[in-house]
Amino acid sequence: MATSSVRSARSATAVGVIAIFLWSCLALLTTLTEGIPPFELLTLSFGVAFIATLIILGRRGLSGFSSWRQPWPVWATGFVGIFIYHALYFFALKSAPAAEASLINYLWPLLLVLLSAFAAGEKLHKRQVLGALLGLAGTAFIMQQRDTHTSATMPVAGYLAAFGCALIWAGYSVFNRRFKEVPSSIIGGICGMSAVGGLVCHLAFETTVWPDFRQWTAIVILGLGPAGLAFFAWDHATKHGSLATLGALSYLAPLISTVLLIVVGRSHASPILMIPALLIIAGAVIATAQPSVKSPATPSMVSHE
Repeated sequence: MATSSVRSARSATAVGVIAIFLWSCLALLTTLTEGIPPFELLTLSFGVAFIATLIILGRRGLSGFSSWRQPWPVWATGFVGIFIYHALYFFALKSAPAAEASLINYLWPLLLVLLSAFAAGEKLHKRQVLGALLGLAGTAFIMQQRDTHTSATMPVAGYLAAFGCALIWAGYSVFNRRFKEVPSSIIGGICGMSAVGGLVCHLAFETTVWPDFRQWTAIVILGLGPAGLAFFAWDHATKHGSLATLGALSYLAPLISTVLLIVVGRSHASPILMIPALLIIAGAVIATAQPSVKSPATPSMVSHE
Protein backbone atom coordinates (compact mmCIF):
# COMPACT_ATOMS: atom_id res chain seq x y z
CA MET A 1 0.00 0.00 0.00
CA ALA A 2 2.83 2.38 0.89
CA THR A 3 4.60 1.54 -2.38
CA SER A 4 1.43 2.33 -4.33
CA SER A 5 1.13 5.68 -2.53
CA VAL A 6 4.74 6.58 -3.34
CA ARG A 7 4.24 5.70 -7.00
CA SER A 8 1.09 7.79 -7.13
CA ALA A 9 2.94 10.80 -5.63
CA ARG A 10 5.79 10.43 -8.13
CA SER A 11 3.31 10.20 -11.00
CA ALA A 12 1.53 13.37 -9.83
CA THR A 13 4.87 15.16 -9.48
CA ALA A 14 5.72 14.15 -13.05
CA VAL A 15 2.42 15.71 -14.19
CA GLY A 16 3.59 18.92 -12.52
CA VAL A 17 6.65 18.92 -14.79
CA ILE A 18 4.24 19.33 -17.72
CA ALA A 19 3.07 22.61 -16.17
CA ILE A 20 6.66 23.74 -15.62
CA PHE A 21 7.53 23.09 -19.28
CA LEU A 22 4.42 24.87 -20.55
CA TRP A 23 5.20 27.91 -18.40
CA SER A 24 8.68 27.86 -19.93
CA CYS A 25 7.00 28.67 -23.26
CA LEU A 26 5.17 31.65 -21.79
CA ALA A 27 7.85 34.26 -22.52
CA LEU A 28 8.27 33.12 -26.13
CA LEU A 29 4.52 33.09 -26.82
CA THR A 30 4.08 36.44 -25.10
CA THR A 31 6.65 38.04 -27.44
CA LEU A 32 4.41 36.96 -30.34
CA THR A 33 1.54 38.99 -28.84
CA GLU A 34 3.56 42.20 -28.61
CA GLY A 35 1.24 45.19 -28.69
CA ILE A 36 -1.64 43.52 -26.87
CA PRO A 37 -2.25 45.13 -23.42
CA PRO A 38 -1.49 42.76 -20.50
CA PHE A 39 -5.00 42.49 -19.05
CA GLU A 40 -6.51 42.09 -22.51
CA LEU A 41 -4.05 39.25 -23.13
CA LEU A 42 -4.97 37.70 -19.77
CA THR A 43 -8.68 37.97 -20.62
CA LEU A 44 -8.33 36.39 -24.04
CA SER A 45 -5.96 33.58 -23.04
CA PHE A 46 -8.00 32.54 -19.99
CA GLY A 47 -11.12 32.93 -22.12
CA VAL A 48 -9.71 30.37 -24.56
CA ALA A 49 -8.98 27.99 -21.68
CA PHE A 50 -12.54 28.45 -20.37
CA ILE A 51 -14.15 27.85 -23.78
CA ALA A 52 -12.02 24.72 -24.32
CA THR A 53 -13.17 23.43 -20.93
CA LEU A 54 -16.82 24.10 -21.78
CA ILE A 55 -16.44 22.12 -25.01
CA ILE A 56 -14.75 19.15 -23.30
CA LEU A 57 -17.03 18.95 -20.26
CA GLY A 58 -20.14 19.87 -22.27
CA ARG A 59 -19.93 16.66 -24.28
CA ARG A 60 -21.53 14.91 -21.30
CA GLY A 61 -24.25 17.51 -20.93
CA LEU A 62 -24.97 19.22 -17.61
CA SER A 63 -23.59 16.20 -15.74
CA GLY A 64 -20.15 17.11 -17.07
CA PHE A 65 -20.17 20.19 -14.83
CA SER A 66 -21.15 18.37 -11.64
CA SER A 67 -17.55 18.72 -10.38
CA TRP A 68 -18.09 22.50 -10.30
CA ARG A 69 -20.52 22.17 -7.39
CA GLN A 70 -17.96 23.09 -4.77
CA PRO A 71 -18.03 25.30 -1.64
CA TRP A 72 -16.94 28.91 -2.03
CA PRO A 73 -13.48 28.45 -0.37
CA VAL A 74 -12.46 26.20 -3.29
CA TRP A 75 -13.40 28.88 -5.83
CA ALA A 76 -11.90 31.70 -3.77
CA THR A 77 -8.59 29.86 -3.37
CA GLY A 78 -8.30 29.25 -7.10
CA PHE A 79 -9.28 32.81 -8.03
CA VAL A 80 -6.76 34.35 -5.62
CA GLY A 81 -4.05 31.93 -6.67
CA ILE A 82 -4.50 32.38 -10.40
CA PHE A 83 -6.04 35.81 -11.09
CA ILE A 84 -4.68 37.90 -8.21
CA TYR A 85 -1.22 36.45 -8.85
CA HIS A 86 -1.31 37.57 -12.48
CA ALA A 87 -2.75 40.99 -11.63
CA LEU A 88 0.08 41.64 -9.16
CA TYR A 89 2.64 40.29 -11.63
CA PHE A 90 1.56 42.69 -14.36
CA PHE A 91 1.66 45.57 -11.89
CA ALA A 92 5.15 44.55 -10.75
CA LEU A 93 6.46 44.44 -14.33
CA LYS A 94 5.09 47.93 -14.97
CA SER A 95 6.35 49.40 -11.70
CA ALA A 96 9.83 47.85 -11.42
CA PRO A 97 12.63 46.72 -13.76
CA ALA A 98 11.52 43.47 -15.41
CA ALA A 99 14.61 41.48 -14.42
CA GLU A 100 14.41 42.44 -10.76
CA ALA A 101 10.64 41.91 -10.57
CA SER A 102 10.97 38.52 -12.24
CA LEU A 103 13.71 37.46 -9.85
CA ILE A 104 11.68 38.46 -6.78
CA ASN A 105 8.68 36.65 -8.25
CA TYR A 106 10.84 33.55 -8.66
CA LEU A 107 11.21 33.32 -4.92
CA TRP A 108 7.99 31.29 -5.09
CA PRO A 109 9.66 27.92 -5.74
CA LEU A 110 11.92 28.47 -2.73
CA LEU A 111 8.93 29.53 -0.62
CA LEU A 112 7.05 26.47 -1.85
CA VAL A 113 9.90 24.21 -0.75
CA LEU A 114 9.93 25.82 2.70
CA LEU A 115 6.15 25.99 3.13
CA SER A 116 5.78 22.37 2.09
CA ALA A 117 7.32 21.42 5.43
CA PHE A 118 4.02 22.49 7.00
CA ALA A 119 1.84 20.59 4.54
CA ALA A 120 0.23 17.39 5.73
CA GLY A 121 2.42 14.38 5.17
CA GLU A 122 5.25 16.40 3.63
CA LYS A 123 8.76 16.10 5.02
CA LEU A 124 11.37 18.69 4.09
CA HIS A 125 14.81 17.34 3.22
CA LYS A 126 18.09 19.27 3.18
CA ARG A 127 18.68 18.21 -0.42
CA GLN A 128 15.42 19.89 -1.47
CA VAL A 129 16.35 23.16 0.26
CA LEU A 130 19.82 23.04 -1.32
CA GLY A 131 18.32 22.32 -4.73
CA ALA A 132 15.93 25.27 -4.43
CA LEU A 133 18.74 27.63 -3.35
CA LEU A 134 20.89 26.55 -6.31
CA GLY A 135 17.91 27.13 -8.60
CA LEU A 136 17.41 30.60 -7.14
CA ALA A 137 21.08 31.42 -7.72
CA GLY A 138 20.84 30.24 -11.32
CA THR A 139 17.69 32.28 -11.89
CA ALA A 140 19.47 35.37 -10.54
CA PHE A 141 22.19 34.91 -13.17
CA ILE A 142 19.63 34.55 -15.96
CA MET A 143 17.63 37.61 -14.96
CA GLN A 144 20.83 39.67 -14.69
CA GLN A 145 21.74 38.72 -18.26
CA ARG A 146 18.29 39.56 -19.61
CA ASP A 147 18.09 43.10 -18.30
CA THR A 148 20.76 45.41 -16.93
CA HIS A 149 18.36 48.33 -16.45
CA THR A 150 18.84 50.28 -13.24
CA SER A 151 16.49 52.82 -11.78
CA ALA A 152 17.43 56.01 -9.97
CA THR A 153 14.71 55.48 -7.37
CA MET A 154 13.80 52.19 -5.75
CA PRO A 155 10.37 51.05 -7.04
CA VAL A 156 9.16 49.78 -3.66
CA ALA A 157 5.57 49.23 -4.83
CA GLY A 158 6.76 47.07 -7.72
CA TYR A 159 9.05 45.04 -5.49
CA LEU A 160 6.28 44.50 -2.93
CA ALA A 161 3.92 43.39 -5.69
CA ALA A 162 6.51 40.93 -7.01
CA PHE A 163 7.04 39.51 -3.53
CA GLY A 164 3.27 39.30 -3.16
CA CYS A 165 3.24 37.22 -6.35
CA ALA A 166 5.77 34.80 -4.90
CA LEU A 167 3.92 34.52 -1.60
CA ILE A 168 0.50 34.08 -3.21
CA TRP A 169 1.56 31.39 -5.67
CA ALA A 170 3.55 29.41 -3.11
CA GLY A 171 0.72 29.75 -0.58
CA TYR A 172 -1.88 28.73 -3.15
CA SER A 173 0.13 25.69 -4.19
CA VAL A 174 0.40 24.52 -0.58
CA PHE A 175 -3.15 25.44 0.50
CA ASN A 176 -4.57 23.74 -2.61
CA ARG A 177 -3.56 20.42 -1.06
CA ARG A 178 -6.50 20.80 1.35
CA PHE A 179 -8.82 20.17 -1.59
CA LYS A 180 -7.42 16.80 -2.64
CA GLU A 181 -10.87 15.40 -3.33
CA VAL A 182 -11.85 18.26 -5.66
CA PRO A 183 -11.43 17.25 -9.34
CA SER A 184 -8.99 19.34 -11.36
CA SER A 185 -11.75 20.05 -13.88
CA ILE A 186 -12.78 22.94 -11.62
CA ILE A 187 -9.76 24.85 -12.95
CA GLY A 188 -11.76 25.46 -16.13
CA GLY A 189 -14.33 27.42 -14.15
CA ILE A 190 -11.62 29.35 -12.33
CA CYS A 191 -10.11 30.26 -15.71
CA GLY A 192 -13.51 31.68 -16.62
CA MET A 193 -13.58 33.76 -13.42
CA SER A 194 -10.03 34.96 -14.15
CA ALA A 195 -11.07 35.97 -17.68
CA VAL A 196 -13.92 38.07 -16.23
CA GLY A 197 -11.56 39.64 -13.69
CA GLY A 198 -9.09 40.43 -16.46
CA LEU A 199 -11.85 41.97 -18.58
CA VAL A 200 -12.88 44.29 -15.74
CA CYS A 201 -9.26 45.44 -15.29
CA HIS A 202 -8.81 45.80 -19.06
CA LEU A 203 -11.88 47.99 -19.48
CA ALA A 204 -10.84 50.09 -16.48
CA PHE A 205 -7.17 50.64 -17.28
CA GLU A 206 -6.41 49.76 -20.93
CA THR A 207 -7.36 50.54 -24.52
CA THR A 208 -8.49 47.56 -26.58
CA VAL A 209 -6.20 46.42 -29.40
CA TRP A 210 -7.69 43.95 -31.89
CA PRO A 211 -5.20 41.09 -32.45
CA ASP A 212 -4.00 40.17 -35.94
CA PHE A 213 -3.80 36.56 -37.19
CA ARG A 214 -0.35 35.90 -35.71
CA GLN A 215 -1.36 37.33 -32.36
CA TRP A 216 -4.58 35.32 -32.32
CA THR A 217 -2.60 32.14 -33.03
CA ALA A 218 -0.29 32.86 -30.10
CA ILE A 219 -3.26 33.71 -27.85
CA VAL A 220 -5.00 30.42 -28.66
CA ILE A 221 -1.81 28.47 -27.95
CA LEU A 222 -1.39 30.42 -24.71
CA GLY A 223 -4.95 29.60 -23.71
CA LEU A 224 -4.60 25.91 -24.46
CA GLY A 225 -1.11 25.57 -22.94
CA PRO A 226 0.46 27.94 -20.37
CA ALA A 227 -2.90 29.46 -19.37
CA GLY A 228 -4.89 26.26 -19.69
CA LEU A 229 -3.44 22.76 -19.49
CA ALA A 230 -0.59 23.99 -17.28
CA PHE A 231 -2.97 24.99 -14.48
CA PHE A 232 -4.86 21.70 -14.70
CA ALA A 233 -1.56 19.83 -14.42
CA TRP A 234 -0.34 22.01 -11.54
CA ASP A 235 -3.62 21.56 -9.70
CA HIS A 236 -3.28 17.77 -9.87
CA ALA A 237 0.41 17.87 -8.95
CA THR A 238 0.00 20.12 -5.91
CA LYS A 239 -2.86 17.98 -4.61
CA HIS A 240 -1.15 14.62 -4.97
CA GLY A 241 2.58 15.11 -5.66
CA SER A 242 5.66 16.21 -3.70
CA LEU A 243 5.42 19.95 -3.10
CA ALA A 244 9.10 20.33 -2.19
CA THR A 245 10.25 18.52 -5.33
CA LEU A 246 7.87 20.57 -7.47
CA GLY A 247 9.31 23.75 -5.98
CA ALA A 248 12.88 22.76 -6.76
CA LEU A 249 12.03 21.59 -10.30
CA SER A 250 10.22 24.86 -11.02
CA TYR A 251 13.57 26.62 -11.37
CA LEU A 252 14.00 24.76 -14.65
CA ALA A 253 11.35 27.08 -16.15
CA PRO A 254 13.51 30.23 -16.51
CA LEU A 255 16.35 28.13 -17.92
CA ILE A 256 14.17 26.43 -20.54
CA SER A 257 12.50 29.77 -21.30
CA THR A 258 15.85 31.43 -21.98
CA VAL A 259 16.99 28.52 -24.18
CA LEU A 260 13.78 28.70 -26.24
CA LEU A 261 14.21 32.45 -26.78
CA ILE A 262 17.79 31.84 -27.95
CA VAL A 263 16.75 29.03 -30.31
CA VAL A 264 14.19 31.20 -32.11
CA GLY A 265 16.54 34.18 -32.23
CA ARG A 266 14.72 36.42 -29.75
CA SER A 267 17.65 36.42 -27.33
CA HIS A 268 21.40 36.01 -27.73
CA ALA A 269 23.44 33.10 -26.47
CA SER A 270 26.23 33.86 -24.04
CA PRO A 271 28.97 31.57 -22.71
CA ILE A 272 28.12 32.80 -19.22
CA LEU A 273 24.74 31.08 -19.63
CA MET A 274 26.56 27.86 -18.73
CA ILE A 275 26.83 29.07 -15.11
CA PRO A 276 23.10 29.36 -14.39
CA ALA A 277 22.44 26.26 -16.48
CA LEU A 278 24.77 24.18 -14.33
CA LEU A 279 23.39 25.69 -11.11
CA ILE A 280 19.77 25.01 -12.05
CA ILE A 281 20.39 21.51 -13.40
CA ALA A 282 22.50 20.63 -10.35
CA GLY A 283 19.75 21.96 -8.09
CA ALA A 284 17.11 19.88 -9.86
CA VAL A 285 19.24 16.73 -9.71
CA ILE A 286 20.03 17.21 -6.01
CA ALA A 287 16.42 18.00 -5.09
CA THR A 288 14.95 15.01 -6.91
CA ALA A 289 17.64 12.47 -6.02
CA GLN A 290 16.27 9.64 -3.94
CA PRO A 291 18.03 9.18 -0.59
CA SER A 292 19.93 5.94 -0.31
CA VAL A 293 18.22 3.42 1.88
CA LYS A 294 20.34 0.84 3.58
CA SER A 295 18.89 -2.60 3.13
CA PRO A 296 18.43 -4.46 6.40
CA ALA A 297 20.71 -7.36 7.10
CA THR A 298 19.06 -10.68 6.33
CA PRO A 299 20.04 -14.07 7.72
CA SER A 300 22.10 -16.19 5.37
CA MET A 301 20.22 -18.87 3.51
CA VAL A 302 23.39 -20.97 3.24
CA SER A 303 24.05 -23.61 5.82
CA HIS A 304 27.30 -23.28 7.80
CA GLU A 305 27.36 -26.74 9.13
